[in-house]
Order: sequence, then C-alpha cells, then structure tokens
Amino acid sequence: MDTSAVIKPAPLPAQIPQQRFRPPKKNIPQTRVQRDYLKEVVREYCKNVQPAAPLSQEELKIHAKKILAATELDPIYRDYIGVLINNESWREHLASIPYERRLLLLPKCLRVESKCPAPFDEFGLLCKQCGLCSIQDLQAEAERLGYAVLVSEGSAVVMALLETGKIDAVVGVSCLSVLERAFPYVEAAAMPSVAIPLLQDDCIDTTVDLDWVWDMIHITSDDKTHRLDLTGMRQEVEKWFTPVSLEQLLGPAEGNVEEIGREWLARAGKRWRPFLAVSVYEAMCDEPVHSEDLKRMAIAVECFHKASLVHDDIEDEDSMRYGEKTLHEEYGVSVALNVGDWLLGEGYRLISELNLSGDTRAAMLQMATQGQRRLCQGQGAELAWARHPSPLKSQQTLEIFSRKTSPAFEVALQLGALFAGRDESIAQTLAKYSESLGIAYQIQDDLQDWGEEAESNDVQSIRPSLLLALATEKAKGDDLDFIENFWTLGTPDAAAVQRVESMFKELGVTDRAEYLLESYKEQAIRSLQDLNNASLKGLLRRVIGKIFNDLQIKGWCNEFEARNAASRAASLQPAG
Repeated sequence: MDTSAVIKPAPLPAQIPQQRFRPPKKNIPQTRVQRDYLKEVVREYCKNVQPAAPLSQEELKIHAKKILAATELDPIYRDYIGVLINNESWREHLASIPYERRLLLLPKCLRVESKCPAPFDEFGLLCKQCGLCSIQDLQAEAERLGYAVLVSEGSAVVMALLETGKIDAVVGVSCLSVLERAFPYVEAAAMPSVAIPLLQDDCIDTTVDLDWVWDMIHITSDDKTHRLDLTGMRQEVEKWFTPVSLEQLLGPAEGNVEEIGREWLARAGKRWRPFLAVSVYEAMCDEPVHSEDLKRMAIAVECFHKASLVHDDIEDEDSMRYGEKTLHEEYGVSVALNVGDWLLGEGYRLISELNLSGDTRAAMLQMATQGQRRLCQGQGAELAWARHPSPLKSQQTLEIFSRKTSPAFEVALQLGALFAGRDESIAQTLAKYSESLGIAYQIQDDLQDWGEEAESNDVQSIRPSLLLALATEKAKGDDLDFIENFWTLGTPDAAAVQRVESMFKELGVTDRAEYLLESYKEQAIRSLQDLNNASLKGLLRRVIGKIFNDLQIKGWCNEFEARNAASRAASLQPAG
C-alpha cells in the first residue's frame, strides 16, 4: 500500500543551529531539566526570603549555602546557585527597564571557532549571520526587541558602553569563572544584571541553554505571568476533577454510563489540556476569576481528551492506562465505546451551556468540532496504515503526530482564549504554536515508550514510531533489511524487539529524536514572535518548560523532590 496516499509528509522544523553536544562542567547541572529544577528551588527560596538587590558575593554565598543545606544538593553547585539568586533578585528590576535601555552581552566562544568567518573590531565580533552557531539568532532577536548587543569579553569595552549612560541593565552570557571576576564591577555599578552561565568553561566551542537566554531577553513588566504560580494553578485544576468537585459542578450522575464516565474523568492524568485552557485565560485577563463556568469549560476540555483515550485504547488494544486496567479491559468494549461517546457529548453540552454570548459559544463549539475531526483523521491515517503496515519515513510519522496530538492542544488553548475574549491574530498564533507543541509532545512520548520500563511500548506493538522511522532511514545492509521487515511483523518476538532497540543506540536514533524534540519546542517558541500580548507570550513560553520538564523529571531531580517534598517549605523560611 502506498502510505503517501494516506499520510501527507510534514515539514521538519525550520533550520535551527544544532547545539554541539558536550557534557557540561561538573559544577553545572547536566541537563535542562536539572537546571530548571534548581531555578524552581531558588525561586521558592527568594519568594520566602526576599533578598534585596544588589547582593554582594558574600551575601550570595550565604544564601546559596542555606539552599544547599535545605535541599542536600551537591556543594559543587554553590556558585551556580549564587548566580540564580542574583538573577532572581534583579528579575523585577530588569522587567521594568525598556528593551532599548538593555545590553545583551554574548561571549565569542559560542562560535564554531574553526569555521567562523566573522572578523573582530575594537568592539568585538562582527557576526556574518552564517548560521553555524547560536550567536546569529540571539543577536537578531535581541536587536529586533531594541537591545544593544556586544559579542565581546573585553571588560573595558563593556564598561565604556555602560558609562555612556544609555544602558540601564545587562543580560550577560559567560562562564562561571568570568562571571565571578566580573561581579565586583557590576556590584559597584548597582546595575540590574542577570547572567546565564555557559555549559563549559574551556573558552572554545562552548554552548548555552538557549531557552534560558531567550527567556531572559524577553522579560518585561508587561508580562504579568512570570509571577503566576503554574504549579499551584495545575494543582488547583486537578482539584476540579475529584468525584466530589465533579458532582458539585455537574450535578449528580444520572445512570450507570454517567457514573462510569465520571469515574474515568476523575482517574489519574496529567491534566495538561485543562491546565492550558485555564492558563491562557489567566494570562489574558487583568483580574481572572475561577468561576463555575471556567471550571466547566476546563472539564469539557478534559472530557474530549479522556474520550479520545478510551477510543485509542480500544483501537490500539492497550490493556493498561495510568497503571490500571483500561476502560474496555475493565468493562468490555461495548461499555467503553458508549462511555467514550458520552464523554464527547458531555463536553459539547458543557460548552453549549456556558454563560457567554451566543457568538462565543458558537465559536467554541466550532473549534471543538474542528479539533475532533482532525484528531479522527490522524487516528484514521494510522489505522489505515495498520491494515497494511510498511516502513514509514520520519516526516510521515511526524505528520501522524501532528494530526493525532496537536488538535487536542489547540482546542484547549483556543477555548481558553475564547473564554477570555481573543481576536483573530491570537487564534492564528495559537494554531501554529499548537502544531509544534503537539509534535514535540508526541516525540517525547515516543522517547519514553520503548524499553522495559515503558507502560506502552510502541516498538513492540508496531505502531508509527519516530524512533523506528529514524532507524529505518539510518540503517544499512542487513540491518536495513531486518528493520524494514520488522515493520510488517504484527507482533514481533522479544529477540526482534531487543535487536531493534539495540539499533536505536548504535545508530544514534535517540539523539536525533532528542534534537527534533528540541527543534519543535524551539519552533513553538518562535511562533510567538509576533504575538502582541506580552502576558500570553510569556505564559506560553513558560508552559513549554513546565510540560516538558514535568515529563522528563526522573533520577537526578525527583530524588530530591521525594526527599524534600514534606520539609522544603518549612526549611526555606527565613530564620528568626
């Protein structure tokens, strides 16, 4: 069967300079998840202690030691935590300063030294926009906002620029050792200054957490959402799905199908979609209120999602969901199908009864129906392929991801925006953002759904898998013959699955998938470039980190989360 007739290839992300993968220094957390975890710990500490900028190096060390003592983190992170504390203390000051009064200071060692065509003058590197490194993108975006940008490490040049009186704040990228040497100058000037440490200290071909730099240069006082407690908001949304809360909001269940549907709705889940809907509403409203209607709208979003899970589990013949039996395993296929259909009807009912204008309700229902149609088309493409499976290309697999996963994210975001009163320009941006977010989410799911620890192994079940598609594109000779045949095996034996998963490692497939994941996350962020609502733009940027960090936290981070969950709040309170 010609799969191209069923699946239209999806375009890969726009070219984004690929980071050079070298492990960070030992005093720098190894992954973005780890770095973001430390930022959350520092943010919580600063919220309680409220250290006032400017802070001396000695004060930063004292605060860092308190955090280390409270969390039992490795002492090698002391200086890194000090940088985070300094950044947090200056955050509000930086946000209040116009972009055109800020300086972005980048180090020349971000370039690919052996290939960089850029010359130097007395002010630093003159970027040739060759696309080999991240300097081009960071400089272009900062200058678009209004920043002055220097790619230089000469303190004399920087100080001369500061002395002109045209710069009121600095966003700097540098290694920890240079930051330590430069700190006395910044402290003396008492100028709002935040820093993003490089991941290596060896002054050649270095890398930086690009998402972090992007966050810092976009901070503005117009964005009210950086004060939003996204973790607290997500916990609040989760409370709306307890059996008691559902009964209060929706009334008593009527009959067996509604009882099972409510129980399924209350079962474990990430609640990302209702969280997204509520987050968008919060970002767009000056004084948001968690009304009964808002809660019902969020429940409607989850109804659509949980209905799709019921039907997907039947179609994919999955037996487990959330560590429990799937609905059709527990009650049978007929009951499960009926409950899934009820959930869809309940979602539409809840939207139709919201206390909003008729035009708004109509737009919300139209958005929900469009999303449902696209989702079914994506699932239909996968089911059509499954009848006559053959090797898929990575772009075909990504198109299935787009059509199966992106619509649910878009429905959630668009309904939240409609509830808050959005215009058409926001709708277009949310559509582009959702497309990339959904693909990234599914790539992450693919990366998690293989190996012995996976609850559902897409490789073993022979479903459209990006890892399998990438392996097919990279394999040669006997390996290629084997993996092309593997697609058609139906239910492969353990030995065949083990061989394929070994090939993933040998061919660097997971590394490529990780790169595509980062690329689509970056593409989601870039889709927000023309969004005029600063709060919504800031919120959607933060959502990327929230979703993917929560998905990835394991090992390094959750060891500390488990150990400190009960005591951290008390431990981080100021003494006395």
